[in-house]
Amino acid sequence: MLWLGIHLPRFSAEVVGDAAAMSAALARLAGWAGRFTPVVSPVPPRELLLEVAGSLRLFGGPDRLAARVVEGLRDLGYTAAAALAPPPLAATLLARARPGTLLTQRGTLERELGPVPVSALDVAPETLAALRGIGAGTLGDCLRLPRAGLARRIGTDLLRVLDRALGRIPDPREPFVLPPRYEGCLVLPAAVASVEPLLFAARRLLLELEGYLEARGGGAVALAWTLRHHGGHGTRVEVGLAAPAREPGRLLKLLRERLERTRLAGPVEVVELAVEQILPLVPANLDLWQARAAQSGQAWPELLDRLRARLGAAAVQGLRPAADHRPERAFVRTEPSLGEQPAPSPAPGPRPLWLLSAPMALPARRLTLVAGPERIESGWWDGADVQRDYFVAEDRGGLRLWVFRERGGERHWFLHGIFG
Repeated sequence: MLWLGIHLPRFSAEVVGDAAAMSAALARLAGWAGRFTPVVSPVPPRELLLEVAGSLRLFGGPDRLAARVVEGLRDLGYTAAAALAPPPLAATLLARARPGTLLTQRGTLERELGPVPVSALDVAPETLAALRGIGAGTLGDCLRLPRAGLARRIGTDLLRVLDRALGRIPDPREPFVLPPRYEGCLVLPAAVASVEPLLFAARRLLLELEGYLEARGGGAVALAWTLRHHGGHGTRVEVGLAAPAREPGRLLKLLRERLERTRLAGPVEVVELAVEQILPLVPANLDLWQARAAQSGQAWPELLDRLRARLGAAAVQGLRPAADHRPERAFVRTEPSLGEQPAPSPAPGPRPLWLLSAPMALPARRLTLVAGPERIESGWWDGADVQRDYFVAEDRGGLRLWVFRERGGERHWFLHGIFG
């Protein structure tokens, strides 16, 4: 096994001193780190361990992997130090005291741990004082002392710590288990009332969410934002998606559309994000040609999401053919769907793109009939029967119309659609 130790020297001032908030933040970072390896172990209060032996080739080697993890944490707002070593405790100690050390073999482990100060150890203050009392300021000093004498003067606990760091005894770590839902929270350093600062904070949560979803191999279909104001009450902003997604840039655009049309109850102090439903997401293959990528089916869900975010969910609907010859009943409104094959429907004659919601009586005017008739008689079983002869007609200006004449009664003419 090969462990990447991550040391986070500084948390945001808003959570430092709050043990529960720091624990929650560390757990979310563990979920985010799952994008690099399936085995992540939090080391409270401010460290992570990633077992990366199987990830090195995928990410281009130890140095590139470590750099990518540190860079990702920086984008999340954290300062991070990383070190690589076979024993997990050695990786942690090196990340604390000698960041940037990357050891893939145990051969030089004792030499690399030698300069690490004893203050990096998680031992009692009296143990540190005793070590300094005998002139042992580094792990190298401790390792050069006789084990029996060191145990007699300091205790056997220190020897066990040193043996764990050198990989002489087992040092099992409990892996982090991803929660079934994502819940992120960011306390703002100052209350804000404009969109741009909110988007800056939201981007950090979306980056965190992206790592969590990548670790789950899924995508979100709805995001629930809560913007907390002074006193704890919040403004809810729901963002629905046409298809599972996790790309932060796309999700941030949708939030921007919603925020620009949302009236906040007051300045925002805390931004919260929750994702309940996660569906499998298979990443699309990258396209060499950007133009083709823009024209591919990936652009349709994004366009649909932006339209619904800007206009409202009710303003964007889908249409599905229905098995009915009556034009006004030949389709039904549905939720917009992606890739769904419509049910078989009767093959009609020419139909206009713009169908009036209700036929409109035609005033006396001259029309030229250019096609038809198409006879439609249907609906006797439900009381909405029609008996019509449809024609394609042109008016004096060349506008093509879809008109019909009743086959009973006074045989009036009606306009039912416009071809364009």
